[in-house]
Order: sequence, then C-alpha cells, then structure tokens
Amino acid sequence: MTDAATTTASLNKFEKFKAEKDGLAIKAEIEKFASLGWEAMDETDRDHRLKWMGVFFRPVTPGKFMMRLRMPNGILTSEQMRVLAEVVQRYGDDGSADITTRQNIQLRGIRIEDLPEIFQKFHAVGLTSVQSGMDNVRNITGDPVAGLDADELFDTRELVQQIQDMITNNGEGNPEFTNLPRKFNIAITGGRDNSVHAEINDLAFVPAFKEVENPIFGFNVLVGGFFSAKRCEAAIPLNVWVPPEDVVALCRSVLEVFRDRGSRANRQKSRLMWLIDEWGLEKFRAEVEKQFSKSLISAAPEDEINWEKRDHIGVYKQKQPGLNYAGLHIPVGRLCAEDMFEIARLAEVYGSGEIRLTVEQNIIIPNIADSRLGTFLTEPTLNKLTLNPAPLTRSLVSCTGAQFCNFALIETKNRALAIIKALEAELELTRPVRIHWTGCPNSCGQPQVADIGLMGTKARKNGKPVEGVDIYMGGKVGKEAQLGTCVTKGIPCEDLQPVLQELLIQHFGAKPKQEALVTPEFVTK
Repeated sequence: MTDAATTTASLNKFEKFKAEKDGLAIKAEIEKFASLGWEAMDETDRDHRLKWMGVFFRPVTPGKFMMRLRMPNGILTSEQMRVLAEVVQRYGDDGSADITTRQNIQLRGIRIEDLPEIFQKFHAVGLTSVQSGMDNVRNITGDPVAGLDADELFDTRELVQQIQDMITNNGEGNPEFTNLPRKFNIAITGGRDNSVHAEINDLAFVPAFKEVENPIFGFNVLVGGFFSAKRCEAAIPLNVWVPPEDVVALCRSVLEVFRDRGSRANRQKSRLMWLIDEWGLEKFRAEVEKQFSKSLISAAPEDEINWEKRDHIGVYKQKQPGLNYAGLHIPVGRLCAEDMFEIARLAEVYGSGEIRLTVEQNIIIPNIADSRLGTFLTEPTLNKLTLNPAPLTRSLVSCTGAQFCNFALIETKNRALAIIKALEAELELTRPVRIHWTGCPNSCGQPQVADIGLMGTKARKNGKPVEGVDIYMGGKVGKEAQLGTCVTKGIPCEDLQPVLQELLIQHFGAKPKQEALVTPEFVTK
C-alpha cells in the first residue's frame, strides 16, 4: 500500500471505522439489529457498515431503509421479481422500487425489524445484496440484449456472472474485496453500440478484434472513468487487449492494485483515476501486468463500437427464430408493487420467465413467441408501461431525488415527469432527446452523458434561495462517446420549463405545436 494507505494518522474517518471492523462483519449481526431496532443501533453500524449488506439508512425517511440488490447484467427471473414485489407490497405507500442506471433495483421503505426475513426470501430465490454499497464493486453492467441480439459479437452474461462470483464469493461476501479505497464500477459490452456507457466506468471492456487477416475476438480495456462532486472523467485506454478467458483475471488484478495501492487519505481523491494520475498510465499498466503474472497484450488499433446507442424500447426480433423481445418504458424507473407483480406475470405468461433491466431504467421481456405476440400487445399494463412513449418521455432518466435521498439538493423524479409532460404538450419533436436529471453533484442520474443534463443545485430568485439546476449539454453515447459540459448555472426549477423549451427548439429541431400545424403555404415570410 501507499504511505497514505498505511499511516493511521493520515486515514480519513471512513478508513478508520473500516480498520476497526470490516463491513462484511455486519452479516452476522442482522438478527441482533432487527431485535435492537434502528434507534438503538451503533451509529456507524447503522449509517455505514449496513451498506456492505446493501442496506442504507436514509435520514430523510428515518426508520425506513433502502435496499440495493446485485443483478449482474441486469437479469432476474419472474420468481425473483415477485419476491421483490412482495417486499415492496408489505410497506404500503412507503414501499416502492427504482431501477437504477446500473441495471439494478433498489427497494424503499424497508424496516430493520424485517431484514432477517427479507434476507431469507432473497436467499431462497438466489438474490443477493452483498457488497452493493460503500467501498465495493457496484453492480456489474452488461448488454441488456446479450444472447438475444443477432448482431452481437459476444454474449456478456456468463462473464459478468463470473466477475460477480469472484468479487462476492458467489454472493456470500468476499473479504478480499470489501475494503477498496472507494467504490468501483465495472462494465463489459459485447455489442456494437456501447449499451453500458463504458466511458463512465472505472474498468470497462469493449469488443475489439486482434489481427486483421485472421481476426481474434477479445476486448480493449478502458480505465478510470468516474463521476464525483469534485471531478468527472471519461475512461481512458489502458493499451491492453484481452481474450474473453482472461477478463475475470484482469478484473482481479486491477482490483488488487487499486485495493493495495490506492490512496486512503482524501476520500475525494480516492477513485482509480487519481491513482492513474499519480503514477502515470505506463506505471499503472506495469503494476497491473505484474499482478496479472503474465505479459499483457497491446490493445487492438480499433474497437467495434460503431453504432449509435439503442434504447431497446419497443418490440424486436431475436436471433432465435420465432422469438421477440419487448422493451417496456418505465417512467423514471419507478415501480410500485402492482407494477412488479404485473411484469412478473407478463414474463411468465408470454416469455420464459426472464426479465432484464437497462441502464436507461427500463425493462425488457425476452423470448415472446410470434404466436403470443398479438395477445401480449393487448395487455392493459402496456398502457402504462408503454412500448411507444413520446420522444421526451422515452429518453428521460432520473436519480432518486430529495424525496428519498439525503444527498439530493432538489426533488427530481416527480418534477422531471411533470416538466416533460408539459413540454410534450407544447412541442413537436421528430426524435428522442435524452434528458437526465440528477439531484446533486454525485451524478447518479448521469447528466454528463445526456443531450441535456440537469444537476440539482441551490439557486437564487428575488434574493431568496430556491431549488435550481445547472445545465449540461454535449454528452454523447454510442460510438465516439463523450461527456457533456456545464453550459448554464443556477436556473431556478420554477423557471426551467421555458429554458428547456428554447434549448429543444434551438438545438434539437423541436417546433411549437401551433407552428408545426401551420402548412408551409400559410407561413408568412
């Protein structure tokens, strides 16, 4: 480790409490906490260490916790969805679920007294929440249509599962990787459209062929992408290519270097990119190679990310003859128990019982037979969780917001839906525009990858503090992905709608509806 990582006096407060007791030790104390109740718990256990088991104390809803699952590649079964729905249903109006921008699900309204029973339910259907918060590897993302897409270059599902199993000891918890200097994101894509937003991950694998005459498939490796309140960086090439069989071992090597050498002094400078900055890319690569125990192969000159990004909403043919997948739009990713039961039913009745999540907070039901498709399309649920949303609604993404998150400076989800509905009543658009909301600079809503990104802040109006946003533009996904930049600061939320309307007209070809209805011969010059 670096001196910063080993000198007790230099450790930040998080490192000090991790040194006192590993977060995974909480696993053996869940029954005790359930008996004690949340108010009698040790504060460090309650506020921090519980996150190692995916349980998050929320000061804005005291006594009602959030739970974050692990869903590698965003895949779950109808049985698992039904169990999650039962948990949410138990808490009535307080219970809900959010699909995250990492192909994952978070449950809200959880009481500490119910944790033992909830964990038993999870275990019975193969669900785990272990190591899903704090200084751990977060949910590993992969192509949402892996194994379904006729144009894919590699089916990512097995690799993503292998990485998760290595990191979490098959979902039981792995002390080797429960004490990283900071959180860590991994993504792997085998398609051509960068469906996982590789550029915003600490470690990402993108498809690339080595050799020209006899191409061999593998992955080019990107490192260092992250968002934080202090800094946002796109991942950079490590100049490494690996065949699929070496992906898990390379993940281990990178994590071990980060774990053992990353800074633990300043928590704002502890993500992987800070270590790369300190060492330089060549030294970092050399240290990874040393840990990998064999020579690393130089990157292929080009990767295969050459498509525009797809959102998978609608009905599409699978590579399996006679089968289809249906992408359902979930407004800002929020689900109630009734929605979850319905999705589980649809997946069982019309598909194979499989359900998939996307980083755009939507759901895919695969394996719908041609013979069942017509009946599926008549399901009343599709009036709410639609296959053909309006252009702005279609691409809307939002973090949790101030309703449930104590970090958020503004409310996001409900406000986002209201403003988009108003804009769609006023404007005609010929294509979707990706608008992302995030409640604070931690950027869970990823405004930097959006066409228009909105980051919560405190603004002033008439000399008084009000909820506001900073506006980001220029984010691009798919091929030649890039991060957007802040173009305007401190717009009060109550004044935002006309500002967005003008941006949509100026930059995205939107037209006021009354203007759009005027035929060209009646337009005055």
